[in-house]
Formats: sequence, C-alpha cells, structure tokens
Amino acid sequence: MKRWQLVSVVVTALGVAAGLTWGWYQRGLQPVAETGDEIVVHVATGSGAVGIAEQLQSGGLIRNARAFRIMLGLTGLGARLKAGHYALSPAMTAQEIADRIASGDVATRRVTIPEGLRLEQIADRIAEADVADREDFLEAAVPRTVAEEIEMPLPDDSLEGYLFPETYDFRYDDGPRAIVLRMVREMQRRFFEPNREEVEARGLSLHEIITLASLVEREAKVDDERALIAGVLQHRLDIGMKLQCDATVQYALGKHRQRLLFDDLEVASPYNTYRHKGLPPGPIASPGLPSLMAALRPRKTDALFYVARPDGTHAFSRSYEEHRQAIREIRGGQ
Repeated sequence: MKRWQLVSVVVTALGVAAGLTWGWYQRGLQPVAETGDEIVVHVATGSGAVGIAEQLQSGGLIRNARAFRIMLGLTGLGARLKAGHYALSPAMTAQEIADRIASGDVATRRVTIPEGLRLEQIADRIAEADVADREDFLEAAVPRTVAEEIEMPLPDDSLEGYLFPETYDFRYDDGPRAIVLRMVREMQRRFFEPNREEVEARGLSLHEIITLASLVEREAKVDDERALIAGVLQHRLDIGMKLQCDATVQYALGKHRQRLLFDDLEVASPYNTYRHKGLPPGPIASPGLPSLMAALRPRKTDALFYVARPDGTHAFSRSYEEHRQAIREIRGGQ
C-alpha cells in the first residue's frame, strides 16, 4: 500500500471514530424521556462532578454519566455546580440539568398561611407542607431567635400574631429559624416600615396595634367592616368598657365553638375580655394587612355593640337595648 493510501485509510478511520464518539457523546446528553414529572434531587455539599453525574444517572435523569462529565469540562460548568435541592426532570437535557445546578436555582416548597390562624395552627400548616417539623418550628417561633435581625419592636415571650399571613416559597434547606425570620420580616416589610410614623403616633404600641388587629381579624368577615369593628373596640377602650370580644374567649378556651355558652364567658384567663378590661396580653391570631390597617386607622363611631348576621356582616348598635333588639331580629326572637 502506498503511503498516501495508508494516510487516507488512517484519516478515514479517525474520522469514523470521531463521528462515532461524537454521536455517542450527543446521545449521552439527550433527555432520558420525552416527558416526565420533576423530582427533587439533593446535591450534597462536596459531591463533586463525578459524584453528581453518577447520582443523576442512577436516578434516571441523565443517560450517561461519563458524557455528562465531559460536557461539564468542556463548558466549564463542573467548577460552578452548587449544593442544594433541585427540581429536575428526565425530559431535560443534560445541559439544562447542569445549567440549573450551576445557577443555584434551588427547589422550593409552597405553603399558604391564611389570615386569622393561631401560632399552633401555622405550625400545623408548616408541618403538613413538609417544610419543617411542627415542634421545631414552635420552638423557633420566639422573639429571641430573630430579634437581632428585625428592626421593629418585638414582644418578650411569643411571636403570636407577628407571622405575616401570606403564600411563601421556602427552600428545602431553610430551617425553622429561617422560616420564622422570613415571616416576621414580611410583617416588618408589609406593615411596620411603610406605616412607621403612623404607628408611632397612634397612641398604642405596635404590640397593642397588632393585638387589636388580631381581634378584628377574628371578628370581621367582610373587609368593609374591619375599620368599623376596630372603631367599636377602640371606643370601648377609650371609655374603659370591657371589650367582651367572643374571639378572645375562643382563644382562651383553646378551641372554636359555633356559639359560646355562658359558662365559657367565665373561663379564667387574661385573654378573657368578658372578665378583664382592656386589650388581652397579646395577639390571638395572625392578622392580615386589611385588619392591621383597620387597627391603625379605626373608624370613628358611636357604636359600642355589634352582632353577626348569617351572611357574615354585622348589625352595629349604640346602646345595649338596641343591641338586644338587633339580636332578636337576627335570631328570629330566640
């Protein structure tokens, strides 16, 4: 065989080998499946490119760990992979998976905290969403765990009422303290900071405003009535009249009753506003922004009483006799 023929054979063989290698490499980077649900993968600290590639292949997320490692080297992504929990799908290419892990775009768990929940009910929601252990969350939900990073006044003992109700996306590596801190910061960001001057001029402390707002939250069902209910409660405070707020008795009992009994109104608790004048010692629930603003800006009113109608609205009265008549009309003479 002449020299030029030998060279031609070698070049052809190398070309075929290169083509096969390139094809193998490209196939190794293709998605494992056309469709597939995302699954959360934990990339541990110190895993390294080799460990991550093997983890992804064994999890059915990439076709070929070796091709994945080559791609990481060629693109420079290997040095940028970050630890964390990532939502990945077998329908993603290896490049897309590597990009996500390198970006640090970690997976989150969503939990909705509605207005009006007590601290223990919030802990239940957090646990049900698998965001944190219930008892660990309650242990973290005290002022001393977040005080150094919060720039608004906090109470001494409990964060009841200070966890802002909202829909949150928490990272998998967020611990109970980080979760509590995020929720208190939201209260600071959404209510305290925008209204700081008004809060300081209100005549009540921030703790008292949040406490009043929690009563409004538990009593009001219609947004248009929140400021008026706050006004009724403020009117009673101003004249030294007991608040006689059913929601505080429910809190003192530790359970909800559709209709309170006379015996319930005698429960021995500083939160029982049928027995004690003034606001209770602290919030009885987490108020939303409308209730917070109602407590900050109560509507001036002569009314001292209100009773709920079946549709959730209230009848407001200036005297006890008017109040009794409203009750008879609403309850059909009962």
